[in-house]
Amino acid sequence: MVIRAYTVITPVKRVMTVQWRHTPFEQKKTETIIDGFSQGKLSFSTSLEQLRQLYDERFNRFKGDRFGVTTSQLVPRIQGKTVDAYGPAVSSQIEKVHPILSKDQLLAPLHALIGLSEVKRSIDELYAYLAVQALRQEAGLKLNQTVLHMIFSGRPGTGKTTVARLLGPLLCALGVLSQGHVVEVERADLVGEYIGHTAQKTRALMEQAMGGILFVDEAYAIARGGEKDFGREAIDTLVKGMEDRKHDLIVILAGYEVEMNYFLSLNPGLSSRFPLHVFFPDYSEQELLQIATGMVRERQYHLSPDATMSLRQQLRHEQLREDFSNARTVRNIIERAIRRQAVRIMEQHEPTRRELMTLVATDFRGETDHESLYSDRATKRWEDFA
Repeated sequence: MVIRAYTVITPVKRVMTVQWRHTPFEQKKTETIIDGFSQGKLSFSTSLEQLRQLYDERFNRFKGDRFGVTTSQLVPRIQGKTVDAYGPAVSSQIEKVHPILSKDQLLAPLHALIGLSEVKRSIDELYAYLAVQALRQEAGLKLNQTVLHMIFSGRPGTGKTTVARLLGPLLCALGVLSQGHVVEVERADLVGEYIGHTAQKTRALMEQAMGGILFVDEAYAIARGGEKDFGREAIDTLVKGMEDRKHDLIVILAGYEVEMNYFLSLNPGLSSRFPLHVFFPDYSEQELLQIATGMVRERQYHLSPDATMSLRQQLRHEQLREDFSNARTVRNIIERAIRRQAVRIMEQHEPTRRELMTLVATDFRGETDHESLYSDRATKRWEDFA
């Protein structure tokens, strides 16, 4: 279910909350838009705009039939209201909440991601919690007062930013956030250069994120500047802003697990304000290969059988490195292979279309003594580990 309602005020000032059934065309069109976003064929903004147009058209027709008036006669036209899942309704005009998109449709972009089974389970639990809170509100029951600020911990390239970008629209659809956009920041965006500058910058970014999510990447770096640094001021401003804006703003702090745990231990008051902790594990070898294959296909290339074997071996080597960055490392490997393929192709007289699209094993192999030495050492470490 979607915790979203449309409140219509008719010319006689009578407030109504309305719902309708999908026509077969609307159901098919909705599924096509959601599938397009899940498969990466449509951007989020394009998907959202197409859905908005679809439901605006349907709702306009519905209003004309139901109320005997045209859209231009409605005052005001349409007021989209949301339900505050933390407490009382934002507007007492809302009498009910009705589904527009199903649970599966809302969660489809998240579930389309490779791996991350535990992360998906955590978001599914959050969805269920918010949906039940809305049902309790409809039934006139007491709501559980809570905040949804989160900690995302894990190594780089494990999908923390991607999930945050999907979470914004999801929480907007559920009525928790009024807009659902995500503002991504890091230490340099928050910490200023002189007294008062940090608080000013931090408050401005929180204001920009109102109605959505403020995503602070590598959050532990905020407090790394020493006693004379303004990082502490940024933290204090964040904490106060989270309290003042808790009904329409969610803050997500992200970073390495060990560093984030240490960062929170230094700020006991901060830790208690982030009740939701989501851990993003490293991808498995098979999941990394799936990610690589998707990146290659997206760029209109494909892997030869020997290239797949070479790529798999290189992924095994990379996983042993302390600075391994999961999907980010995969992207670097693919982009380097594409550059090497370009050099190889330039040596051919008239390459065919298939040759222009094909990556082979040599495109993934190191060409320097240093890379060969690293490969041999990594192979031994992998064998010892296995």
